[in-house]
Amino acid sequence: MLWPKAVKDRIKTGGDREIIRSYPYRSSCPSTVWAELIEKSKTDILFAGYTNYFLWIDQPAFVSTLRQKLDSGCRVRFLLGDPDGEITRHREQIEDVALTVSTRIRITLEHLGKLGAHEGLEARFSAVSDATNHVSLSVFRFDDQALVTPHLARLVGHDSPLLHLRKYGDSGMFARFADHAEELWSRSVAVAPEA
Repeated sequence: MLWPKAVKDRIKTGGDREIIRSYPYRSSCPSTVWAELIEKSKTDILFAGYTNYFLWIDQPAFVSTLRQKLDSGCRVRFLLGDPDGEITRHREQIEDVALTVSTRIRITLEHLGKLGAHEGLEARFSAVSDATNHVSLSVFRFDDQALVTPHLARLVGHDSPLLHLRKYGDSGMFARFADHAEELWSRSVAVAPEA
């Protein structure tokens, strides 16, 4: 084989196989990637970002899209930070931006309210004991693919990096991030309906 080292360096093996693409900023991941992942999901979508607010801005007709997914039998879950929680207030001080963390969470709650009650739709706040772990890592899972954002220092989510992962095994990167999100979900508390 000609240039075996060059070819070998380009072929993904082991855990690298699960990395489809990496982005230096979440905002540099095209909105079409998000739309395609949502569209192709058949069984389970988990939005485990602390606020998830950007989805309502980046995805056209997102309420209708989610309604279609739910009507087709797909489970859709939102794991949010508590807008009144201490970790949320602390994160607001760190980020120091006009569109506060609690406001971004409330935007998501408002849009979820527009979506209304639906079998298969769940929204929860992360447990108080998990809030620090939740605010520092967002996991967005679409069946066997995920977009993962580790939040850097004082940066808001869209300025932090993003990994696009695809599951290849039960103990790879995809599984580890998915398990992290499921663990947070397992201790989370239901969002009380608005009065």
